Amino acid sequence: MDDLSPSDLKTILHSKRANLYYLQHCRVLVNGGRVEYVTDEGKQSRYWNIPIANTTSLLLGTGTSITQAAMRELAKAGVLVGFCGGGGTPLFAANEVDVDVAWLTPQSEYRPTEYMQHWVRFWFDDDKRLNAARAFQMARLSRIESLWQSRPLKEAGFDISAQHLSDALAQHREAIANATDTVELLTLEARLTKTLFKLAAQAVKYGQFTRAKRGSGADPANRFLDHGNYLAYGLAATATWVLGIPHGLAVLHGKTRRGGLVFDVADLVKDAIILPQAFLSAMKGDEEQEFRQACIERLTRTESLDFMIDTLKAVALDLGGPDA
Repeated sequence: MDDLSPSDLKTILHSKRANLYYLQHCRVLVNGGRVEYVTDEGKQSRYWNIPIANTTSLLLGTGTSITQAAMRELAKAGVLVGFCGGGGTPLFAANEVDVDVAWLTPQSEYRPTEYMQHWVRFWFDDDKRLNAARAFQMARLSRIESLWQSRPLKEAGFDISAQHLSDALAQHREAIANATDTVELLTLEARLTKTLFKLAAQAVKYGQFTRAKRGSGADPANRFLDHGNYLAYGLAATATWVLGIPHGLAVLHGKTRRGGLVFDVADLVKDAIILPQAFLSAMKGDEEQEFRQACIERLTRTESLDFMIDTLKAVALDLGGPDA
């Protein structure tokens, strides 16, 4: 490890990295030059390697600790670290962004500035910021349309009515295009999500479902939604950090939250991936770990981080580029 420079650990682009980890009841430390997590089993300790050069973000849950040396190596590799409660929610950290979505981002004076400069060119213009919010919502709908009718979901038992889904998305596309402000867009977003919950519950024959966040009792779908959304927040925080765009420059969420852009970006994949998986796992009776692994696999297979980064780039260049 001493022969490697920080740049060597960043040779795998974040958009191509495969791992997002959640750890609990363990210690994260450097052992023999490698970052590892240690679990205690009786009088013995077991050491497990964390492939930091291929990791996007690390969630540390209940009963975890991390050494200064481990944080140094994680920062060199550009890994975001978040502290959270049991099962991945809620997320805690002392940072410059909102406490609900706060990540300990690696300190670097060499973050790219290109996309941040494009972003601020349009961000102070109310009309352009509204157009950016519309673009995010349209990208969200396209992602839902393509993934909800994909073969893996159908084979897993997610039997969605194609016509009902198409009608709902078409209606919201028209409403989004005609929205006059962000308040109206947020209302439309909430309305669409409610519709998607209904369609997803019907697709897996879940029965009656009412969304209740955080501490939502015995309802497994609600618990899984809370848990899975924080995985999406981790990727969103990574995407914005990779491009050097501050979390506070939100386009839809975040008038009272300094980390609002993370919510904006996470919405690109939350409904498309986390929502159906939450209902599928609830019907199968999955444990938290099984659900989490299924989400991470789907996020990786669908190249969700690539999609987030590409959408951010497209919006920045379209609205804040030299020809905008």
